[in-house]
Amino acid sequence: MTEDKKSVEHPESHGAHESEVAAGEVIEEEVVGGAKVRRKGIYLLPNALTTASLFSGFYAIVSAANGVFDNAAIAIFVSMILDGLDGRVARMTNTQSKFGEEYDSLADMVAFGVAPGMVAFFWALNGLDKVGWAITFIYVAGAALRLARFNTQIGSVDKKYFVGLPSPAAAACSAGLVWCFHQYEPATWLTLLSIIVVGGAGVLMVSNVLYRSFKDIDMRGRVPFAAILLVVLILVVIALDPATVLFTAFLIYALSGPVRALFRQKAKGKTRLKL
Repeated sequence: MTEDKKSVEHPESHGAHESEVAAGEVIEEEVVGGAKVRRKGIYLLPNALTTASLFSGFYAIVSAANGVFDNAAIAIFVSMILDGLDGRVARMTNTQSKFGEEYDSLADMVAFGVAPGMVAFFWALNGLDKVGWAITFIYVAGAALRLARFNTQIGSVDKKYFVGLPSPAAAACSAGLVWCFHQYEPATWLTLLSIIVVGGAGVLMVSNVLYRSFKDIDMRGRVPFAAILLVVLILVVIALDPATVLFTAFLIYALSGPVRALFRQKAKGKTRLKL
């Protein structure tokens, strides 16, 4: 009797599941009170921010193709801001979901992988023929590999550090370069600088170099009153020349990883010699 009941109920539940999937609905399992609960649909606010980030990346590609390189670079920085917001909003409103994680990763690939590579290509690398698109592909592939590795390392790596240059920082280096020098006439030194920055960012993303994540900083705790003055000063400096300041800041961050790794190697070498 039990087996007959199961055989009757299983097709019905399977058919209901198929109808839900056929309707194009997203279905996820969440653990509520120790029990698995199936929920339909997606959360609007965090995914809307992710969509806006994706649009900014797409807009950057279109702008670069039309030769409006300053707007293209700015759009990538806008994507960075939106990408930082969607995750925080999801955590603050308790609206994290598997769909949101996957969608965010795909949007990041466009905004911080394809878009910066194509902007740099249209701006300076397309005149190098095969070398130009090869450098661009190194960057794009590096971003894809970096995102894939990051998704598999969640929960297994110290939160204080990123393994490899984060893709938003790499995108900021490439976009910042274009934003800083988009008004300059084409020159050999500028092309070489583009190769170094774009190609170097692509390699650093897939390296094992550690970068500070700054996730250990307590943003909710109390700080001295002077700290807000420091924030104001930083905003004023950025406002004076945002292109130069942002490019310099992210370039220093990109170089900080290899420099720290070099110092750590020297320190280990000295320790071994003492032993």
